[in-house]
Amino acid sequence: MSVDLNLSEAALAEPAARLMTRCDELAGISSDPDCLSRFYLTPEHRKANDKVAGWMRAAGLETWEDAAGNLWGRYAAADPAATQALIVGSHLDTVPNAGRYDGMLGVLTALSAVEQLRAAKVRLPFHIDIVGFGDEEGARFGTTLLGSRAVAGTWQDSWWELTDAEGVSLHSAFERFGLNPARIGEAARSPQGLLGYLELHIEQGPVLEQRDEPLGVVTAIAGARRFDIELVGHAGHAGTVPMNMRRDALVGAAEFILAAERVAREEGVVATVGRCEALPGGVNVIPGAVHLSLDIRSADDRLRDHALTIIRDQLKHIEELRELSSTWREIHDAPSVACAEWWQQLQCSVLSDLNLKALRLMSGAGHDAMAMAEITDCAMYFLRCKGGISHHPDESVAQADLIPAIATLVQTLLHVRRTG
Repeated sequence: MSVDLNLSEAALAEPAARLMTRCDELAGISSDPDCLSRFYLTPEHRKANDKVAGWMRAAGLETWEDAAGNLWGRYAAADPAATQALIVGSHLDTVPNAGRYDGMLGVLTALSAVEQLRAAKVRLPFHIDIVGFGDEEGARFGTTLLGSRAVAGTWQDSWWELTDAEGVSLHSAFERFGLNPARIGEAARSPQGLLGYLELHIEQGPVLEQRDEPLGVVTAIAGARRFDIELVGHAGHAGTVPMNMRRDALVGAAEFILAAERVAREEGVVATVGRCEALPGGVNVIPGAVHLSLDIRSADDRLRDHALTIIRDQLKHIEELRELSSTWREIHDAPSVACAEWWQQLQCSVLSDLNLKALRLMSGAGHDAMAMAEITDCAMYFLRCKGGISHHPDESVAQADLIPAIATLVQTLLHVRRTG
């Protein structure tokens, strides 16, 4: 079957503009009139699902909502009885005070790519299932990837007791949204029926912009571990305790933060202390305790854990010198996920065919692909974003970059058609 697809810059200018307009429209669905905040199983989640479902149906897709509240749209195969599907998409929820492209752009670009196939009357040997996951960010209930974990069949019953800031449990939120918690298992997809999972996402970092490339191929998603740490010394009067007799927990924490940064640089990982609170917090009181966080990530779990061991040893040394003590509580542990090599080769070939550089890079942020990798081979494209800014209203992409983004997704789908 011949494929007549015009993916020139002129042909895709209007779809790119429509894609940008859809992102703007979706950004208007928010629980906060002053910024974009859209969370799982809220009225805004319902409105977003309905809005995107309308666009999907207008493009000829069959739509449905699964048992976890994820939105789906199917572009049926040439043979409606085909048994395999390729899942393409991302998430529709946001962090508080969010940007308008994180997640949503991946869903809407997938829809734009399918619209090009439909306009050319191209059907593939497999179904294309576009998904808008309901919860990737974990902003409401504190546990990330709830939507994609349900699809991967890795839902945990202990999550039903999670509560939001108003004390509403996840179980109650399901019921209020019109979902039956007892049917959560029906959201799971069978690995046997899947060709893979493909996600386009803004980079959320500066590499593509620095390299002056619109797109890149993701090689792996970093594994992350997070800790709550309490460092304890002894509070005292700021004016009466001599400097050589102090057990200042905040000074110890400052040394620890610098040590974590130094070790991360030396070991080739990333480590961040994003929260630090000194107690009791008086301007004239020596801090007797500090509560702080540590987030450490790498695409290589062994390298990450080796660096973590060194960081913990550094803190022990600081404790000995300053007569402090510490307790650690691990609050998150996610292994790294490698994107499938066959996917990466296909993606690099597509970019080369479009006269784009096939730049490979790692994702330091988590994505739905991490959960989906439990049941199928996963791939991701990154799209450059201005300044690498994300999770912020200043999040920005260039409309001109959406032209190669759409073309790349279309060509990727066609390549899977030829190899799948």
